[in-house]
Amino acid sequence: MMGVVQTPSQQEATMLSIQKVLNLIKGNTAEYLPENIVSSLCRELQLSFRKRLLTPLVTTHLFLRQILEGNKPIAELRQIAKCSFAESSYCDARQRLPLSFFLRLERAVVGHCTAELDNDRDALWLGRHRVFFLDGSSFSMADTDELREEFGYPSGQAEGCGFPTAHLLVQFEASTGYLVRALAAPRNTHDLAHAAFTHQGLRPGDVVGGDRAFCSYAHLASLDKRQLFGLFRAHQNTIISFRPRRPYALPGTRGKAGLPHSRWVKRLGKGDQLVEYFKPKQCPKWMTREAYEALPASLLVREVRIRVNVPGCRVHVVTLVTTLLDRKRYPKEVLARLYECRWGVEVNLRHLKKTMAMDVLRCETRHGVLKELAMFVVAYNLVRRVMREAARRQRVQPQRISFVDALRWLRESKGGEELPRLKVNPHRPGRVEPRVMKRRPKKFKLMNKTRAVLRAALMDESADPPEDAP
Repeated sequence: MMGVVQTPSQQEATMLSIQKVLNLIKGNTAEYLPENIVSSLCRELQLSFRKRLLTPLVTTHLFLRQILEGNKPIAELRQIAKCSFAESSYCDARQRLPLSFFLRLERAVVGHCTAELDNDRDALWLGRHRVFFLDGSSFSMADTDELREEFGYPSGQAEGCGFPTAHLLVQFEASTGYLVRALAAPRNTHDLAHAAFTHQGLRPGDVVGGDRAFCSYAHLASLDKRQLFGLFRAHQNTIISFRPRRPYALPGTRGKAGLPHSRWVKRLGKGDQLVEYFKPKQCPKWMTREAYEALPASLLVREVRIRVNVPGCRVHVVTLVTTLLDRKRYPKEVLARLYECRWGVEVNLRHLKKTMAMDVLRCETRHGVLKELAMFVVAYNLVRRVMREAARRQRVQPQRISFVDALRWLRESKGGEELPRLKVNPHRPGRVEPRVMKRRPKKFKLMNKTRAVLRAALMDESADPPEDAP
C-alpha cells in the first residue's frame, strides 16, 4: 500500500497520537508482547502501511486488549481503550493484517513461552520428559453463509435455527498450562484427524497424553515412529484381559467372540502387562493410505489397570495404554498420577472458554474466526506467563496461582507496574463436586424453525379474529 504525503507537522502529530494510544492500551502487555515481535513479523511478511492511527502495532494491541476484556464489542472497546476510532476503521485494520500474521504471532508467543521450560527441571516429568495433553472441544460463531458452509451445524439442528460450531483440538503443556496448539476444523471432525499436526513441534522423549479418543493403534504407532511416548486411557471398544498366556484373535480374522486382538507378552505386576498390538487391516479415515502403510505391522505396548478408591468418584477402574514400557523407571503408580494430571486440561478449557469468553466468537468470516482464535491463544499464554512468574516469586506451583487474578492484573495494570502477590488457590486433593447446575436456565422453547417462519406464525396468532368468530 502506497504511503500518503504528509507535512512534517502532520507526521509529528500522527506519531504523537499513535504513541498516546499505545500508552493507553498497552499497559504491561508491552513487556509480555514486545514491539519488536510485531515489527519483525511485518518485515517478514513485507507489510506496508500508511502513517495512520491504526498501524499494525496499534491494531494488534487493541485486538489483544479486546480479548483480555472478554472479547467485548468494538463500541465498548473504544470506551475501554479511551481512544477515538471508527468501528469500521478498526475492522478494516484487522482485515488488512493477513491470517499468516496472526498465526506467526501465535507461534512466536508460544515459542517464547515454552523456551523457558528447557532450563527448568521442575517443569519436566521425572526430571527428563516434557508432557503434553491433547483434548477435543468446540466453539460456536455467527450464523453466516460462509461459516455454515465451512464449519457446519451440530447434528440434528435445522438450518437457520442455530449457530455454526467448530471442532477444536487443543494441546496443553502439562506443568505450566501453556496452550501450544489450537486447531479449528468442521464440526464433525474426529479428535485424531489433526493429532499428527500437533506432533511436529515435539522432540524425541516427549510424552503425549489424552483420553479414550486418542487411543488407537495408528496414533500410538505414529508417536513411536517419532520417538515420542503415549499415555492414553484405553478405548471403550478395546477388549483387554490380564490373564497370562490368554488366547487372542488377529485383526481381520474370525476369532472367538470376546477375545482380545492383542498378544500377551509378559506380566509386569498385578494389573500391569506387556502386549503386542497388531495393525488393523482398515486404514482410519483421518490418515492417508501412504502414511498408514509406513507404520509397522505390530507394536509393543503396556496395559495398566488402576483401581480408584476415592469416595464420590464416578470412575472406579481406569485402564491405561502406554508406550512407556520400563516398569522400574515408570512404575504403575507414577503413571496413574501423571494421567490424573490430565484433568487440568478441562480446567484450562474452562478458563479459555468461560473466563475469557471464547465459547462464542464474533467474526463473520472464516479468516476472521481463525484470526480471533489465534489472538485468544496469544492472550491466554500471556496470562499463563504472568502466572508462571508469580509462581516463581511466591514459590508455589504455577497451577496454584489464580488464573482470574493474573488476567485482571495483566488487563488493568499500567506500564512498568511491578507484579504484586497474586491469589494462591488452596490445594485440595481428592475434592469431589457433583456435576450439576444450581442456577436454573430460562424455560424458553428451543428454536426449531427459522425466525421468519416463527415471526409469521406469531403475527397470524395476534391478528384480529373474523367477525363471525364466536
